[in-house]
Amino acid sequence: MLVAPAFYWHTMTSTTAPKNSALTPVSAAERVFSWHEHASLWFSLGVGLLVMQVGAYLVPSVGTKDAVIAILLGSLVGSGLLAWVARTGCVTGLSSAGLIHCTYGSAFARLPVVLNIVQLLGWTTFELVIMREGTTAISQQALGLDFSGPLGIVLITLFWGAILMALLAGSMITLVRKFIARFGLPLVVLSLIWLSWQFLGKLQAQGFEVLWNRPGNGTMGLFSAMDLVIAMPVSWLPLVADYARHGRSGRGAMGGTWLGYTIANIWCYALGVVVISVAEPGMGLVSALLLAQGGLIALGLIMIDELDNAYGDLYSGSVSTHSLFPRWNIRRWGLTLAVISIVLATLLPMHSLEPFLLTLSSVFVPLYGVILGRQGFATGEQRPGGKAINGSAAALWLLGIALYHSIGHWAPGYGSALPTLAITFALAAVSRPGPAR
Repeated sequence: MLVAPAFYWHTMTSTTAPKNSALTPVSAAERVFSWHEHASLWFSLGVGLLVMQVGAYLVPSVGTKDAVIAILLGSLVGSGLLAWVARTGCVTGLSSAGLIHCTYGSAFARLPVVLNIVQLLGWTTFELVIMREGTTAISQQALGLDFSGPLGIVLITLFWGAILMALLAGSMITLVRKFIARFGLPLVVLSLIWLSWQFLGKLQAQGFEVLWNRPGNGTMGLFSAMDLVIAMPVSWLPLVADYARHGRSGRGAMGGTWLGYTIANIWCYALGVVVISVAEPGMGLVSALLLAQGGLIALGLIMIDELDNAYGDLYSGSVSTHSLFPRWNIRRWGLTLAVISIVLATLLPMHSLEPFLLTLSSVFVPLYGVILGRQGFATGEQRPGGKAINGSAAALWLLGIALYHSIGHWAPGYGSALPTLAITFALAAVSRPGPAR
C-alpha cells in the first residue's frame, strides 16, 4: 500500500514558478530503495484478484500445457521488460512521464502521458470494483448481509475509496520500507500458500493427469495466451519508473523488480487457472475462493492487498498529471483522481478485462519498445529538453500501434506483443541519435 512521498508536497509561492517534480531527477538523498524493497514492492503489486481473474480467462480457451507455457514464458518476458524500464528510471532518475518527454519531445509527449492517465483511472476503477465485489461476497457468506443493491454498491465503493484517499496523506517511501516489506508481504505470501494448498488438494482429488491433458477449445492459441499474460506486466510499464527512480542502483532496481513481479505473476495466473478448473461449472472465481477452507480470511488479506495496486495506479497517475499541470502538486492531483475513480466505480458496470488489457498492450508495448531503444542504454541522469517533437520516435510509436493490430488481424496465431516489441525496439535503437560533438 503506497502513499505519495512528502518531499513531493511542493508549496507554491506567488514569486516562483511551480517545480515540476515529475520531470526533475530525484536527488541522491531520495534514493533509498535496495533490491529487496523493489522485490517486495513488485511482488505485492503483482498479487491480486484481478490477476487471478485474468488467469481464469485462459480456461478453457487453451489446453493446460499451453496455459502453463504461456504463463511461464509470458511472465518472464513481461517482467523482464518491466525490470528493464525500472533500471532505466533508476539510472536516469526520471519518472515515467520524464522518460516519455525525453524520448518523444516535450509537446508530443503530452499525448501518451494523457493516455497513461486515462488507463490509470481505468485500472483504479477496476480495482475498486474488484474490492467491492469481494466485500459483497464476503458479507453475504460470513454475515448474511446483502450489499448487491444500489445503496450497497455506493456504500462499499465509498468505504474503499475513503481508505484509499486516507493513504494518500502518508509517505510512500516509509510505507514501502516499513510496512510492505516487513508486514504486508509475509501476510500475502501466507494467504497464497494456503489457497494454493487448498486448491491443489482439490486438483489432486479430481485427478491431476485429467487436468494436465485437458485440451483447449481452440478460441485462443499459445502465442495469443502469451499476449494475455504479458499484458499484465505491460500494464505496469507506465508506472514502474515512478518508484524505481528512488532506488540506490540500476542493478538492484532491475533485479528486484524482475524477481518480485515474475514470482507474483506466475503464482497468481497459475492459481487462477487451478481455481477455475476445479470449481463447479458457472461458479465465479471469488465464490470458489470463499468455499475453500480458510478462504474467507485468505481472500480478505488478498483483497486488502488490492489497495496497494489501486494506490499504485493513483500515485503514478498523479505524477503524470503533475508533469502536465505542475501548479497542483502530486498529492493534490492524487486526491482529485481518487474522487474521479470512486465516481466511475460507482456508476460504470464491470466489463470484460480481456479487450481492455489487449488494447492497453497495443498502445504501451510499442511506446516502451521505442523508449527502451532510445533510453534503455542510459548510464547517467537525464533531463527532458530539446525538441518539442521527436519525429522519428513519434512515427515509430504510431507504426508500432498499427503493427500490433495488423498482426492481431492477419496472423492472430503468432501473437502481437513480442513481434511489435522487437521491431519497435530494434528500429528505435538503430535510429538512436549519436552523442553530440
